[in-house]
Amino acid sequence: MRLVSCTALVPDHLDAANNAMHKKLINHPEHYVDEALDGLTAAFPNYRRIGRRGRVITRAGEPLPGKVGVVTGGGFGHLPLFAGYVGDGLLSACAVGEVFAGPPVDICVETIQAADAGSGVLCILGNYGGDRMSFAQACDEATDHGVPTRTVIVADDVSSAPPEERQKRRGVAGMTFAFKIAGARAVQGAPLEAVADVASRAAQRTRSIGVALSPCLIPGSAAPGFTLGDEEMELGMGIHGEPGVGRTALANADAVVDAMIDRLIADAERLASDGVAVLVNSLGATPLEELLIVYRRTAQILDRAGLVIRRRFVGHFATSMEMAGCSVSILYLDRALETLLDAPARCPFWPTAC
Repeated sequence: MRLVSCTALVPDHLDAANNAMHKKLINHPEHYVDEALDGLTAAFPNYRRIGRRGRVITRAGEPLPGKVGVVTGGGFGHLPLFAGYVGDGLLSACAVGEVFAGPPVDICVETIQAADAGSGVLCILGNYGGDRMSFAQACDEATDHGVPTRTVIVADDVSSAPPEERQKRRGVAGMTFAFKIAGARAVQGAPLEAVADVASRAAQRTRSIGVALSPCLIPGSAAPGFTLGDEEMELGMGIHGEPGVGRTALANADAVVDAMIDRLIADAERLASDGVAVLVNSLGATPLEELLIVYRRTAQILDRAGLVIRRRFVGHFATSMEMAGCSVSILYLDRALETLLDAPARCPFWPTAC
């Protein structure tokens, strides 16, 4: 292995100090995804790489006879999203694309096949055009071969479209709630429609927003996809660098969290709830200490709003390589969703709820 500095890949006119932030421990950009997947399966032996290109991640023991399969897929670079959530009580299989690029149709077909145990397959997808298009074609092919499928689209990012255009919103870290809840319902032996219904309810009751402090660099690229000044941040930026609500001067943690949580609460003001689950997520570079500061303020605001926090998750759930920043997701629980969120699950990246 060699330490590759991306300063060698960028034009001379780019700021050298900024370039120095983008060193990567890689061998070759073209091998980035496959070597990382090799490492995933070597580090966690229950994972399997299958399919013609080795881009389907499943686990030992899948598919379980008679159980509804639950699958997802998306671009690489967001670990543990998406492939890291393959596991007992979670996903059955995952289709892996290139960095920030949706998986092609053939990989999605192989993923559905890998999860099919005779009771149908549910596809849970983030609201991205490439992922939706590839899985739509794969589901058509599965139907032609007698495999029933359903699709649930997660669109939890409140910053990416107003409430009246919610169908345009992106899917971000809140997707993990839908994976967990659908996986738990499938383990209970529920039929495909029931698994799809509860995943849809979880998706509809989840709200997320993020803030970016610095960009990431795709391996092999000459420069980051966007830049932020030393004293700038962007509220609502997506996990691929999509534009957010707007750029402002860097503020202290409490002020940033206030702006984030106020938007989440306002967007869900009509949702009745028995309590909420909160997920504070690092976008890659932000350390646990800072996430805990974010959670501290989040808990204070929710308490003042009369929202009881029943489950808490803090850590790396949906990253964007080395992007600095975080996101907060809130799932408005009912009793059924809370029970499924608490159901046993086993994978290296799913924590025990507190």
